[in-house]
Amino acid sequence: MKHTTQLPDRRPVLDRNGAATAAPPPARTTTRRRPASQQWAAWAFLAPVALYLVLFYAYPLYRNIDLSLRNYTVRSFVQGDAPFTGLANYRTVLDDPAFAPALLHTVVFTGVCLVFQYAIGLALAVFFNQHFRLSVTLRALFLVPWLLPLIVSASTWSWMLNSDSGVVNALLSALGIGPVNWLTSPSWSLTSVIIANIWIGVPFNLVVLYSGLQSIPASLYEAAALDGANAWQRFWRITFPLLRPVSAITLLLGLVYTLKVFDIIWIMTKGGPADSSTTFATWSYQLGFGNLLPAFGPGAAVGNLLVVAALVFGLVYLRVQRKQALS
Repeated sequence: MKHTTQLPDRRPVLDRNGAATAAPPPARTTTRRRPASQQWAAWAFLAPVALYLVLFYAYPLYRNIDLSLRNYTVRSFVQGDAPFTGLANYRTVLDDPAFAPALLHTVVFTGVCLVFQYAIGLALAVFFNQHFRLSVTLRALFLVPWLLPLIVSASTWSWMLNSDSGVVNALLSALGIGPVNWLTSPSWSLTSVIIANIWIGVPFNLVVLYSGLQSIPASLYEAAALDGANAWQRFWRITFPLLRPVSAITLLLGLVYTLKVFDIIWIMTKGGPADSSTTFATWSYQLGFGNLLPAFGPGAAVGNLLVVAALVFGLVYLRVQRKQALS
């Protein structure tokens, strides 16, 4: 038996007078709507994430903005009747003599830490990418600073850099170099917290950059070696360009993390001596909680400046990534 496929009737339709008219268009097929049970299931999975973002991100950010726009005291903070002052707290922060030093320390602390953390992390990632014996064990040991609680790491560095009984000064004395007041000298306090933060941040750069190196095909290195490229040329022409997307996200995350570093600086120097290691993060805490008469509004304003800085750098990163994707 021969099967035939019935085609849609395309013959013209005749009206009452026998004239041909156009055939009616075929009926449009409508997409099936998702069942209500599936929609409720999707919302149920999204609800915990949305609740977490609202409770721990959106609401604290709203409260911080509200603090920075009102004149809060201890009494008004409890009763909730603080008068609205607009941008007065921001003007107070900008006119404060401590603003310029804190801004400079924040820029220096963030910039130096990012450069050294990325450079050392990249060098270690390339080194461990050689897959030599004990590379896995050594790579795991390098993760220890990242896994330790910040209070443990900062306390350890405070002990090591102690002027009287620190290991670093003992080593310097053995080499014939006089002791250095790492934590009590205005000339060395910022350097001390930078060294500690670099040590803590290197493992993160190592892990991310090492994972990026695993995605680069080995055939590219083999072809370059056959063409006569040395190790530096292979790194500069192959490794570094192909790691650019991973490097960008590594630097962005490192920037956001370094801008808000508080624990290390506060445990080691408390922003001193004489505010020589004060950054925006420690200054915000000092304004809000470090005095007998706390300045909640200016402290919240300094915190919002950090949020704006991180947001600006994040938008710049997204714009650069979009240009690279279109090019």
